[in-house]
Order: sequence, then C-alpha cells, then structure tokens
Amino acid sequence: MTRAQLFGVLIGLTVVAFFTVLRANDPQLLRQARDVTFDEYQRIAPRGFETMPVKVIDIDEASLREFGQWPWPRDRLANLTNRLTEMGAAAIAFDVLFAEPDRLSPRTVVRDVGGVDPSFVATLPDNDEIFAQAIQDKPVVLGFGLTNDGSYLPSVKAGFAFTGETAAEAPPRLHAATPLRPQLEANAAGLGHISLNPGSSSAVVRAAPLFLSDGQQFYPSLALEALRVAQGASTYVLAAAPNVANTLTAVKIGDFVVPLTSTGELWLYVTPDTTERYISARRVLTDEASSPDVRAAIEGSIVFIGTSAAGLQDVRTTALGQNVPGVSIHAQIVEQILSGRYLSRPDWADGLEILSIALAGTLLVLLTTFVSPVVALVCGLAVTVLGLTASWLAFYYGGLLVDPLAPILAASITHFSATAYRFLVTDRERREVRQAFGRYLSPSLLYRIEHTRNALSLGGDDRELTVMFVDVRSFTEMSERMTPTEVVAFLNTLLDALSRHVLANEGTLDKFIGDSIMAFWNAPVDVVNHPQKALRAALGMRETLARLNAEDAFGFGSGHEVRIGIGIHTGLACVGNMGAETRFNYSAVGDTVNIAARIEAACKDVNFDVLVSEATAEALPNCALLDAGSLGLKGKTTRTRLFAVAGDENLAASPAFAELRLLHDRLVSVLRTRATSSRSIINAAKLKSAALAPGLVGFYARMSRRSEHFAETPVEDAKRPAE
Repeated sequence: MTRAQLFGVLIGLTVVAFFTVLRANDPQLLRQARDVTFDEYQRIAPRGFETMPVKVIDIDEASLREFGQWPWPRDRLANLTNRLTEMGAAAIAFDVLFAEPDRLSPRTVVRDVGGVDPSFVATLPDNDEIFAQAIQDKPVVLGFGLTNDGSYLPSVKAGFAFTGETAAEAPPRLHAATPLRPQLEANAAGLGHISLNPGSSSAVVRAAPLFLSDGQQFYPSLALEALRVAQGASTYVLAAAPNVANTLTAVKIGDFVVPLTSTGELWLYVTPDTTERYISARRVLTDEASSPDVRAAIEGSIVFIGTSAAGLQDVRTTALGQNVPGVSIHAQIVEQILSGRYLSRPDWADGLEILSIALAGTLLVLLTTFVSPVVALVCGLAVTVLGLTASWLAFYYGGLLVDPLAPILAASITHFSATAYRFLVTDRERREVRQAFGRYLSPSLLYRIEHTRNALSLGGDDRELTVMFVDVRSFTEMSERMTPTEVVAFLNTLLDALSRHVLANEGTLDKFIGDSIMAFWNAPVDVVNHPQKALRAALGMRETLARLNAEDAFGFGSGHEVRIGIGIHTGLACVGNMGAETRFNYSAVGDTVNIAARIEAACKDVNFDVLVSEATAEALPNCALLDAGSLGLKGKTTRTRLFAVAGDENLAASPAFAELRLLHDRLVSVLRTRATSSRSIINAAKLKSAALAPGLVGFYARMSRRSEHFAETPVEDAKRPAE
C-alpha cells in the first residue's frame, strides 16, 4: 500500500463514518426522504380496494344544496342517526366536533330574544337533547379534537389491559381535548379522537395515532372505537415490548390484532380514493333511503359521518398523493384492519440501514482505492440493485418498510469522494506513466508498469533484453520516387502495421528512426519467454508485409514489393528513463542494442529478412532456425554467429523442414570444408525450401558466395544449438 493509497482509505473511511453517524442520528431531512421513498412504494403497488362493511356517509355538496349550509341542526343529525340505526348499521361514528350548543336549536334561538317568558322557552325543543336521546343505547361513537386550551379530558368508554413493560408515555401526548356536550358524552357508546397527524409538520398522513395518552390514561381513536363498538367489545388489550419501557407493539380489539409502531401508530396502507366508499347523506335523509342498494350498503357496516364538501376544508393528503376527505382516512383505517394487510417498520430496520452504510461504504472505498473505480462502480450498482430489490420485495410480500435510499445515497457520495481522491492524487503518477508509455507499450504491460512504484524515476538498470531492429530495404531509392507527403504516408502505413505486432506480443516500442523500428522485450517489467515473443512479432511482421504487398496497400503497383530486414539479439543492456527531469525517454543502451542493429544490417549480406543471434537462438530450441554462418559485424572484433528464422514451432515439427534441415547441415559442412562442390546441394535446398518459407530460395542462392561465413565454424557447431 502506497502512502497515497493509505490516505485515500483514511479519507474514504472518514466519509463512511460521517454518513454512518448521520444516519444513526436520523435528521429530519433523512426521515423526509425515507417517507417519500415509502410513498413511492405505495404508489407503485397500492392496497387494492375491496368491498368492506365500511361506508362513509358523506355530507357532500349535494347534501348541502338539499338541506342548507353546515353546521346542520342536531335534530337532523338525530334523524340521520335513527335512519342509519334502522338500516342496521353496526356502528355510527361522527367525524364531527360537538363542542358548543346547537345554535339552531329552537330553545337557544328564542332564549336569545329579549322579553320572552322563560317558562315558555323551557317548553321549546332542544336539539342537543334530541340528538342525545337519538344516540342513547345506539352504537354511536363521537369524536373529539386536540387543543392547547383548557384542561378538559373526555371520559373513556372502554377498559384497557396491558402486557409487557409500562407504556403510558409511548403515544402522542394529550394535554386537553375539545369539550363534548355533557349529555352527548354520557349517551355515546364510544368516544375517540379524530386527530390524524398530531405534531407532524408534514401534510401527508402516513401513520395515524390509534391512541393518545395524558401520561396515565389511554384515549383511542375514532376508527378504533368504531371497530370496538361494532364488535361489542369492551376492552383494548395493549402489548408493549417486554424489556423496553414506553414501546408499544400491538393492540387487540375484539377479534382483531393490529400491529403498532412504538408510539401506538398504524402505518397506513391506503387505496386510491373511490366513490364506492361513499354514500351521500342526502340519500339517507330523503326517500332514497328506502332504496335497496342503500339499505344493503348500510346494513352491518361501520359508517363514518363526515364531509367532503370543499368549503368545509376537511381535506388530507395520502401517501398516494391524493387529496381526500379526512373522514375517508378513518374509514380506511378500519378497512385496513379488516383486510389484515399491514405495513410495519421492523425494529431491526434502523440497525440494518446503518450497518449497510458502513459495510457498503467500506467495500467501495477499498475497491476504488486498490482495484478500480469502474469495478467499484459496477459493484456499487450491483449493491444498489440488490438493495432496491430486497427493499421492494420486503414491502410487496411482507409489508416491511426498509429504507434503501440512505445506504444508496451514502454509498454514491462515498464512491464519488474516493474516486475523486484517486483521480486527483493516487492516479496522478499512473497518468504520467500512461502519458509516457501509452503509445509504446501493450495494454497489459502498461497496466503492470502503472502498478510499479517509482516507475518514472531517472536512471536505468541492467536487464537481460531481447532487442529488435527493423529496417526498410532500399528506402532511399524508394523515397527518391515519392514526394515528402507520400513518404510520410508510406511510413505511417508500414510502421503502424508492423509496430502492432510488437505491442501484441508484450514488447516495448523504443523509437522510430526514419524508416526503422527499435523495440525490446523484458522491460520495463519482466516478460516471460521474451525471445520467443520477439520471434513471434518478427514472424507476424513478415506475414503482415506479405499481405500489404499483395493488396498493393502502398500504391506502388504490381512488381514493386516493399522488403524489410529484422535483426534480433538477446543480452544484457541498460534500460530506463534517460534525459532531463522535465523531459525524458524510456530507452535501452549498450552492446546488446548495437549488436541487434548490426544483425539487422547483416540481413542484406545474408539475403534473408529475419536473422537472430546465437544467444537468441539458444532460447528458441523448438523453432525453425537455420545456421546463417558467422559474420563480422561492424564494431565487433570477433565474428557473430547468426541464424535465419524460417518459421515457428509448427514449421520446425514438419517432416518437410526436417528434410530441409538435413540438406542444410550437409551444405554447411561442405561450405566449411570446401571438399566438394556445393552447387547440387544448394539447388536441392532451393527446391525443398521454396514451399516452406518466403525468402529461403534467395537465402540459398546467396550461400554459394558466402562460404567464408562458414569457413571458421567448427563442424560440431555447424548444427543448430538445440541439437
């Protein structure tokens, strides 16, 4: 691990720790984002509407046109209650506040008129008394609201039983309630609060409190009381966490067990609003009440009385983004309980999300720093898809709310931070390496040198290299027939095609020198079997040049073929960055380089395109090599033994080459001793070699004039080094 990588890991883990702690603190912004995510889940797969024994008696616009503006006199509500009871309603819940006397009551109206005999006033009907008598001994539930004024707390019509630790402080706090008329409170079968999101800053109702608490007494919601009264139940059985105080888990109402949040709320799993849920109050209060469909809808149903009239402003927003009457949400709570389809946020969800942020972030930091930002991105995308899929499946099949957004967001920012640091700091040296070597090395070698420390320091080291020189034959003569632009085009075409074989065989392109190429193997990093890879590059160049000539790629016309010479030598050389601190080249120098250049020049004397030194030939025991004699190279005091490259291992293993090798060995022996004429052997070798490798015919034609190249070669050395 480099110092830059170490700092990268530390910075990345710091970012991970920041997001882990941030999620553990769970600020409001994250909670809002999480709520929006769960809203989207419901919008994709809302709870389907099912016909349930739950109806809303809607004081709608049609009802207000028929009977006048709201509030209605309570004798009309008494009539509504009587009709619903007659139709067989299982429970009647009013999503209406009855905090003040009915101002439309005849007794109240006349009493406010001065000079009227009080005894006469006492004989007039009172709408509150009428309504109180109407609800007496009937399954009627009245609602109350929350207020910050006064100290009134309503009576509780049901008993409570508890299991687990005390949970008196778990639900939202009820400090005071809107007062109910005493006779109404006394005669109602149930009392429930109508608040849907007390203390929430969001306009969206996602979870409804089923209970409120004053610190000692629990107060049920309107929907829960309606369900209790409809079943004739008398007690709520509340379950709290066994080892954690003030943490609710569930409530049992009659035959139904409802899972709760720790504060006694129910996560709402809502359906799209539908007219099938509503019956206009006008239909109940007019002759339409006798309609069979109205009676069938009311009979046995829990009915909620409320308003959808826009002017009365009882409008709430659901998780589906719909604006609906508040009374419909009370109805949906009961529908959801009857359907048994619940949403819940499990206790372990927070821990899982925090752990996911820590693990995913750490993984991305390590992958980005030590492997690749792209690999980290792919893994991050895979984790994202996995997290989204798991969260969705948990919601769809189990009703579990597990947030994928916080881990994904934290992982994305962590990956961006680690990638930015790597790009700006860790990869700076690697970019310099690519700039220096990108056009001269194969991708595999470039990757290896990128991961070598101090790769760009000035200086060199001694390494065994295989060095290659390539030169175009008769280039001066060819260039005389071309314009400078045509010369450049010719060289670009030829050198580009030939140099590709160097890179393809893990070689390093040192330089282009006019019409020549210098390349070497085994630097800047080790290359296994580098003599063999250099040989393969030379054979690839031979094949490519033959193809280019056949296609007339240079535009010289038929009969004007381009020829090259290739010299290869293996030995010790000094290789490294050479030049100034601000501008340098990666190159090799030494006697090995000089010998390779001289071998390439010797191709003209031998009349063959590819020659290798004895040192290189010893590393190629299975290739098709032929002894080319010992030549005096410029600058060398002793002769250098060379070998002509006929082909690779496949050619060497062929019977035809075995026969040619026997002829060649006889020819070398004859040339060395000059005991007999070599003409017949040369002719036989020319015939035998014509089909094996291009250029061998010319190679043998020249051998009769090169007897001096074999004169000083001992007989035992006249054979290939491998034998």
